[in-house]
This record gives sequence, structure tokens and C-alpha cells, in this order.
Amino acid sequence: GRVVYGDTDSMFIALKPGTSKKEAFRIGRDIVTEVTNANPRPIKLKLEKIYQPCILQTKKRYVGYAYETEDQVEPTFDAKGIETVRRDGCPAVSKILEKSLRLLFESRDVSKVKSYVGKQCSKLMEGTANTQDCTIAKEYRGAKYYKPGAIVPALVLARKMVAMDKRSEPRVGERVPYVIVHGAPGTPLYQLCHPPQDLLGDLGLRLNGTYYITKMVLPALDRMMSLLGVDVFQWLRELPRTRRLIQHPKGDNELTSATISQYFESKHCLLCAALSKQFCPRCLSRENITAVKLMMQSRALERKKAKIDQLCMHCTGSPSEHLIKCICLDCPVLYKRFKIKMDETRATTIRRILSTH
Repeated sequence: GRVVYGDTDSMFIALKPGTSKKEAFRIGRDIVTEVTNANPRPIKLKLEKIYQPCILQTKKRYVGYAYETEDQVEPTFDAKGIETVRRDGCPAVSKILEKSLRLLFESRDVSKVKSYVGKQCSKLMEGTANTQDCTIAKEYRGAKYYKPGAIVPALVLARKMVAMDKRSEPRVGERVPYVIVHGAPGTPLYQLCHPPQDLLGDLGLRLNGTYYITKMVLPALDRMMSLLGVDVFQWLRELPRTRRLIQHPKGDNELTSATISQYFESKHCLLCAALSKQFCPRCLSRENITAVKLMMQSRALERKKAKIDQLCMHCTGSPSEHLIKCICLDCPVLYKRFKIKMDETRATTIRRILSTH
């Protein structure tokens, strides 16, 4: 083996490829014995764990499947310093990165990782990703501790909160949640940052999938996969192109602005996902079956909505689903209610387009 990293209190030793877990523990114990005997008491070297496999990104940043004892059957996913354990990103990055690494460690097949990442990127581009997973929470340092002219998202949002209510300024060290939404080309990033409740209450706003993919998800993944010679940004270039579906449905609050174009249409059929523009010839030719499918989708959405409404009414004590006014951003049910609202509007849009064919 060879030492790949070492400092005052830790050391990583890479063994030859093909070394078994049992053999790795034996070699580790031999090294512990030799080093301990070569130093005066009470200096003692400790064998902490065996990683199989492992990716050492940089100093203090690594991840792998860890075994602490020789008889341990199921490994522990152990990560230090990377996005899966850091709090300054968003849950979507952490979840996608961890799932990708688990797929890589267990299958040793990059194509499976590529397939999974492609599906997650498509969700972000189409606006079907979980809003809660796309919420970023940056630490607020206090207005007087920022440089003059600073326009970082946490400070900008804090100023907006103070403008509405002076008592609502976040405490120093508190994390300010926000999401990145779509805007006109050239719009500064800080103007695209909105509190999550804005996104939930306004169908005219939609998550900026391009930003999340190119600035957060893929860079985090690239720092790992580039060590294997894999270009994850090429995976994005190979995904089907998407374009906006030109529809402007009204929300519950009767939006007056003409910014509602939150739906994406890929180069796939909106009903069966076949490679086609909007609707494939097969779905258009089978009008009765297509109508039944749409009816079943609508009923399924109604059942989901009824279950969630009952849950929210029980939790909030509201006598009617129309009187539910919950804005608890930590509650996953809140985001499910928002997603169902989006799905209902999307289903209405699909029926409207289908009726013109």
C-alpha cells in the first residue's frame, strides 16, 4: 500500500486493487502494531475503519462505504466535507449526490448513475421536482456585518422582511430559506431569490431548473465523477431539449400578470412519453382511450387532494379545505398540496390542448 494523505491526527493508506476486506483489516492491524511499537508510550496508532470503495476528493473531503469491524456485513455510507453533509446547499443536491454515489459504489456502473442523474435533471427542468428539496438556506450574519453594497440573497431577503415588518429581521446565525426562480435573461441572481411561500402562493413563479442543475447539482457531482474521467456536463447536453408550453392558466388568486409559463413540454408525448411533439399520433388516434386516461388522472388527483385536505384540516382545525391557511415551510404536506395544484392546472392545460386537435 501507499500513503495517499496524512496529517497530525489521521492517515489514509491505499491498498492494491483487488484487496479483500479481510485482508485489508489484517494489513491495517499489522501497520498499527509496527507503528505503535516504534513509538514511545503512550503514543498509539488506531485502526479506525476500512473504506471499500472510497473517493478521496481533496483534503478533508472524502466519501466511501465504511467498515469498522471485520465481521460487519452492511457498510455505512460515510461522508466528510462534501455536499451530502454540508448545510449551505439544498436537499436536492445532497440527495442526488448521495444516491449517485451509492449507485456507483454498489453497481460500479457509471451508466446507471447517468440514467439516474438524467431523470433527476429532467424533473428539475420540467418543474416537477419537490419544492422543499430545492430550498436553499444560507446563514444570516446580521445587517452590520456585511460589506457596504453587498447583495447576497440572505441579506436581500432580510431587508425585504424588515421593510414589511421591522420585527421580522432574522437573528444573527439564523438560516434564511429561499428558492431560485426563472426570470428574464440577464436578471441578477439576487432578484431571482424568493421565499418558498412566494412560490407556493403564485403559479406565475417556477423553479429555475437550469440554475439548480448547472450551478449546484452537476458541479457537486463533477467534483466526484471527474476523478473517474467522467464528464457529467456532457450528460446534460445529451438530454432532450425542452421548450415552454405557451399557456397562461389562472391560479386561485386570479393572477393579473402574464408571467405564467411554468410548464415545460419536452420532445415527448404529454400522455405516454413517446418521442413526439406534444401528442403522439397513437394517442391522438385513440381518442376514447386518451379521454379515459385523462379522466382517470383527474380522479386520481382528486382523491389525492381529498386525502391531503383531510390531513391539513385535522392538523389546523379548519372546518373546510377552503379555509386552510397553513404556511409551515417545514411540513412536507404543504409542498404536496402545492404539487397537486400544479398537476391539476397541468391536466387542465393538456385537456385544453387536446381539444384543439
